[in-house]
Amino acid sequence: AYPNRVGGDPPVWVQIPKHITLHVICLEAGDLLVDGGNEWFPNTLRRAKELEPRSVMFMGMGISGGEEGARHGPSLMPGGPPGSYELMEPIITKCAAQVDDGPCTFNIGGVGSGNYVKMVHNGIEYGDMQLIAEAYDILKHIGKLSNEELAGTFETWNKGELESFLIEITSKIFRKKDDITEDGYVVDKILDKTGMKGTGRWTIQEAAERNCPASVMSAALDTRYISGRKDERVAAESILEGPSEMPVVDKKELIDGVRKALYAAKIVSYAQGMNLIRDAGVQLGWDINLGECARIWKGGCIIRAAFLDNIKAAFVRNPSLKNLLVDPEFAKEMNSRQMDWRKVVSLAQSAGISCPAMSASLSYYDAYRRARLPANLTQAQRDFFGGHTYERVDKPGTFHCRWSDAHKDIGNVQERNRGNL
Repeated sequence: AYPNRVGGDPPVWVQIPKHITLHVICLEAGDLLVDGGNEWFPNTLRRAKELEPRSVMFMGMGISGGEEGARHGPSLMPGGPPGSYELMEPIITKCAAQVDDGPCTFNIGGVGSGNYVKMVHNGIEYGDMQLIAEAYDILKHIGKLSNEELAGTFETWNKGELESFLIEITSKIFRKKDDITEDGYVVDKILDKTGMKGTGRWTIQEAAERNCPASVMSAALDTRYISGRKDERVAAESILEGPSEMPVVDKKELIDGVRKALYAAKIVSYAQGMNLIRDAGVQLGWDINLGECARIWKGGCIIRAAFLDNIKAAFVRNPSLKNLLVDPEFAKEMNSRQMDWRKVVSLAQSAGISCPAMSASLSYYDAYRRARLPANLTQAQRDFFGGHTYERVDKPGTFHCRWSDAHKDIGNVQERNRGNL
């Protein structure tokens, strides 16, 4: 129920249905309305604007935690106008999950920033889940691991650098016997179609808007789309061919290689997510502390993981860090794992097993570490067919080439670049 009037303490925390009209809620100047419904951030910006004439503050707060978070405290990501966090702080610091360095919440930034950080959190979650699914696929079909062996493997992994909520529950999933037919395991009875609520799609849309690479999360989203085309895949299986034999591998070596590849790919996914938060923060005027984002994801939320301490430490060492991959400690981790990562991706491809997120993470790593990419050819093509001009490596300025006798002088090359992103 919604109160007809706010008196005394000003914050009103509600889950706002999509159909609600904020103007019908009786609020007074100075009151604070908090939406904890994981809303699309432009809607939060719009609602805050609608309430401004009445001097009512509006805060959007992302919440992650699922059923366990509801019982033991979630990760709370609030973003609102100046003064709004101070009103909510006594409440949410007690509601939030508690970890060794404090409650899993902090003042993310301005209106919309909390929803944005939660959106990217969910995009990272998509990437994490897809990478784990690919590791499972490789171990099951190339390594021939049984469900019990898979459970034991993930249980062991959860005691090392991969320690996380998702790795923990995955080990439990593999051990769960089917309680309906009492034959086999639940995981083998589940239809291979993954559902979604839309936050992953929002993340990829936003990454495109910000010109920010998000290849791991995008691969995870694409795979969910493909999984939904079950009937098409069943039909294609009898038409399209793949390798006729699985490669022979040493099971122990495969498990170790997949562990290293999974961790390296996971680092890339988080690096891309953090870059998106940072870029949006700069463009939208939010001063977001990335180290604190990592800290509040340590408890309550779905992507909670031990290595978030390492991410926090990286941004404490260098708050202006351009990319997690070039942090000295993370760079060591990547460099020591990159050959195993390549072997696992190559092995999967040679076996005809798709690993789009793991492949995308490796491609991003290789592109990011190269000082020169073949983008020079792409820009040459753009200039050839559209007169889009180019820059040179040997002198400053913008140039256009008359590639053939059919090409004419395009005039002021600066004008040609109007509208470039």
